Amino acid sequence: MTTDTATDVFEEHRPVLMGVAYRMLGRVADAEDVVQEAWLRWTGADRSDVREPRGYLVRVTTRLAIDRLRQVQSRNEAYPGPWLPEPYVTDYEATVPDTAERAVLTDTVSLAVLVVLESLSPLERAVFVLREAFGYPYAEIAGMLDRTEPAVRQLAGRARRHVDERRPRYEVDPAERRELTERFLAAAAGGDLDGLMALLAPDVRLVADSGGLAKAPVRIIESADKVGRFLHGVSGQGVEDASFRFMEINGGFALVVLAAGKPDAVFQLDVADGRIQRIHIVRNPEKLLALPLDQ
Repeated sequence: MTTDTATDVFEEHRPVLMGVAYRMLGRVADAEDVVQEAWLRWTGADRSDVREPRGYLVRVTTRLAIDRLRQVQSRNEAYPGPWLPEPYVTDYEATVPDTAERAVLTDTVSLAVLVVLESLSPLERAVFVLREAFGYPYAEIAGMLDRTEPAVRQLAGRARRHVDERRPRYEVDPAERRELTERFLAAAAGGDLDGLMALLAPDVRLVADSGGLAKAPVRIIESADKVGRFLHGVSGQGVEDASFRFMEINGGFALVVLAAGKPDAVFQLDVADGRIQRIHIVRNPEKLLALPLDQ
């Protein structure tokens, strides 16, 4: 396999490798570092006996991601305030025609599920990602992780139960989420408290991640009254030279707030029964650097 061919093969599989690494780590920069290291190992390896490049590259990427996850978990444990994954721009609605496949990809990259995955062990998380997001057979995952198939099945079952017990249960209709997000922006930007309150479920929760580097609640806010009044209060403060953009982020419709042309916050809403059930806000400036502004 020539260098040019090796490059073509790697680039063909880069989206999958990035998808694995990001779901494992929850940070774009960490995922990109892992994929770059996988590239270096790919170019430095004897590829003459590699029959299935995708499987080989996914195995290398997964193992590198496990190592990186073990290094960064202590960092997240000391994180100031609520932790949310770094916003990850996706394009599943436009690029994945199979609705069942799209639903799986969207679910396993959602902010809510990634938060739950943080509480799994690195091996459990790897098995969950490979099995649930990418559909790898247990036997193949066992080979990637140097584990027996029964051990992998046990890890998968434990991870699945953990996620099912802790993840919010919202059946998100993309059109409904889009409509409510647009109405949410109109009410918040217009200072319409009654309009905001009409959109919120009684037990709505607001989770904001600033990393201690921007203004945001340091605790989760619960109830429509408290969330509505908080949003009404901060909307009155305004953002310098504010503009807004809608993007598909982590598999769902999201609102990006720009201040003087630079990302200031990402809002993503979980909705059900025509009401907003949960609001995720990412304001940590370090987590907004990778957002492409030409989308």
